[in-house]
Amino acid sequence: MKMLDSLTFLFEKFFLFSNLNVFESLWQEEPVRCPALRRGDLLQVQRTLFVHYGICLGENRVAHLMPDIMPVLTNNKQLTKPVVTNKRLILGCIYRNASIRVDSVEDFAYGAQILVNDMDMKVKCLALASEEVARRAEQLVGDIPYSLLWNNCEHFVTYCRYGTAVSQQTEKFCDCLKSILRDQRSVALTVGIGVMYSLCFGLAPSTTLPTILIPFILWMAG
Repeated sequence: MKMLDSLTFLFEKFFLFSNLNVFESLWQEEPVRCPALRRGDLLQVQRTLFVHYGICLGENRVAHLMPDIMPVLTNNKQLTKPVVTNKRLILGCIYRNASIRVDSVEDFAYGAQILVNDMDMKVKCLALASEEVARRAEQLVGDIPYSLLWNNCEHFVTYCRYGTAVSQQTEKFCDCLKSILRDQRSVALTVGIGVMYSLCFGLAPSTTLPTILIPFILWMAG
């Protein structure tokens, strides 16, 4: 069980860094004025690390699943209520602490351009009625278990708008992981790393078994 938790932890951190968009953020154009928003619209913006999603509730409010480290450090509402900065977001992802919170459209966008219902053209499911979408989002406001792979902001909005929680970002990560597993060069690389690790720390079950098992599993998976 501990090994499974460790693998999940490693996959989530790999997923986090595989979605880095550092260069996009450096070359981002000036934000375009957002079109009129309606209650139940699915909104998406580009944050420093990945695409962030939310559901418009009307009256300049957006419900979104937001990782945040601040509630772990303090219960002071004056400190946790302000807009979540990228530093707070990243640390929240690592600590796996999040909540579905309601912010203004401006705080949700964080200076980026907002795309409205762009996902409608990318998923196979039909969108639910706008009021039902917003009602689902409102019912889920509050603390929530968080996982980059299995329960992120995209899972939240797709459940609210389409009735099924899916994440295209997670699917892309899994496809990337499959391509790595199928590349036989990964086997040679892990063998090399395992041999170097054994030479540095000596032969022992803790070094020999991973050196044999990991390349074998990759070879079988490929």
